[in-house]
Amino acid sequence: MLALGAAAGLALPGVAARATTQSPYDIAPVGNVHLLHMTDAHAQLMPVHYREPQVNIGVHNARNRSPHLVGKALLERYQIALDTRQAHAYTHLNYSAAALEFGQVGGFAHLATLIKQLKSGRPDALLLDGGDLWQGSATALWTQGQDMVDASKLLGIDVMTGHWEFTLGTDRVQSIIKNDLAGQTAFLAQNIRDKEFGDPVFPSHVMRELNGVPVAIIGQAFPYTPVANPAYLMEGWSFGIRERELQVKIDEVRSKGAQVVVLLSHNGADTDMKLASRVSGLDVILGGHTHDAIPRALEIKNPRGITLVTNAGSNGKFLGVLDFDVRGGRIKNWSYKLLPVFSDLLTPDPDMSALINEIRAPYAQQLGEVLATTDELLYRRGNFNGSFDQLICNALRDELDAEIAFSPGFRWGTTLLPASDITMEDLMAQVAITYPAVTVNEMSGAALKTVLEDVADNLFNPDPYYQQGGDMVRVGGLGYRLTPTAVAGKRIGRLTVKGRPVEAGKSYKVAGWASVRRVEGEPIWDVVGRWLRSQKVVSNLSIEQPEVMGLLDNLGFED
Repeated sequence: MLALGAAAGLALPGVAARATTQSPYDIAPVGNVHLLHMTDAHAQLMPVHYREPQVNIGVHNARNRSPHLVGKALLERYQIALDTRQAHAYTHLNYSAAALEFGQVGGFAHLATLIKQLKSGRPDALLLDGGDLWQGSATALWTQGQDMVDASKLLGIDVMTGHWEFTLGTDRVQSIIKNDLAGQTAFLAQNIRDKEFGDPVFPSHVMRELNGVPVAIIGQAFPYTPVANPAYLMEGWSFGIRERELQVKIDEVRSKGAQVVVLLSHNGADTDMKLASRVSGLDVILGGHTHDAIPRALEIKNPRGITLVTNAGSNGKFLGVLDFDVRGGRIKNWSYKLLPVFSDLLTPDPDMSALINEIRAPYAQQLGEVLATTDELLYRRGNFNGSFDQLICNALRDELDAEIAFSPGFRWGTTLLPASDITMEDLMAQVAITYPAVTVNEMSGAALKTVLEDVADNLFNPDPYYQQGGDMVRVGGLGYRLTPTAVAGKRIGRLTVKGRPVEAGKSYKVAGWASVRRVEGEPIWDVVGRWLRSQKVVSNLSIEQPEVMGLLDNLGFED
């Protein structure tokens, strides 16, 4: 059975699972405190395909440990059989064929059904969302997140924190919290302060009594939002990890009687693991941001015990189920299961389906416009590049007559199977942001290297607290060598354009988009949309990857 197998790490049946009479989501509850966790939905209301990465490199202390395991290494570590539903959920292996066999994942109507089923046997269960909920789709952009706010209220989200939410701007975020979420969803962030006075911008925590057990939930927004995204969109707010303040808050809620303390985090998995090793009194960190689907909770030692660390994937593809058995004020037992949400195994909830239809109806024509077709598997996720990112880079170079194209290393973005239409909705699932302007600049060879070095340090800094962004910037027309294990400033070498070495003092024409500075320009969807219409068919994509050095036997890298 899917869920029981996930808990025990057993191999699971493939298509045969569809024929069983018992639902794979019949998960017996444990204890008296029940938490359901989702994260990084990125505004995907409908079922989608989402390919997991084949490159998710861990270096230094993160080498060859979760979440930096991909493909067969991940299956072996968690004893998951190849060519099963479970293997398809967690890896990129044989992706197109497996996607055709097992279907799409997620969808809020399907999630609603699963959440109701799980809550029916778990009195007082809370649904927690780890952020990146209101951004990532055309309708979320066009409604300023209202579609997701309405859907998440119907879904029953009790507590959430944020990251991409803040790119809607401070006024819009505060308006949603005041006018839409009040009385239902607590928006928490202990680590955001007013720059001028140092006061908290959002509540730090909530206390809830679940079946007689006092539970504290503390919110942790993405600490580096003004670095990874435009600071002007959250002007007046100061972000950070704020480890010391977090410890004070944990001690405070413990002193007020909390018997279970939860951190609802958007730090990213590596940062959460470091944090869990340094602060005391947290029972669990329910994590997000890095889109890592970690099959089992990680047990991280700290000065006063153990903190569980989880991460629940992205795009509505997974739902975490955490049960605690609390007796005499202490946790005596716990159970954690990360459930892949296979849409074909769940009947869509009629109320949520009706709401989604209502949300999408005014935009149906725009969403459904066919821009081109693809002979390629189009995906994004991976440390260095993806086929959809390559498509974007090709479009930028062709449309703007640039030698080089840069595209940001975003982790969100759905997957398209070969022989699919590419619709405007599909394109917007890759580019729907509030700062979409395309730019063309002259950059020196030295500046190109500096950009690559800065992004590489964000990704491969040995200290997780200094990993401040997404994946590596995607490049078109620029070759380079990367050594992730090298020291800062020495990771990038052998830059080439059209096979020729890049000259430090020479100027190159570079196209890009999603600048964190205030810039003017055509929105990226217009540029790529125009290119797709002219291409008609996307085929023979050559994905430009760096030459990666120093990764012998690294289980986060699979060719």
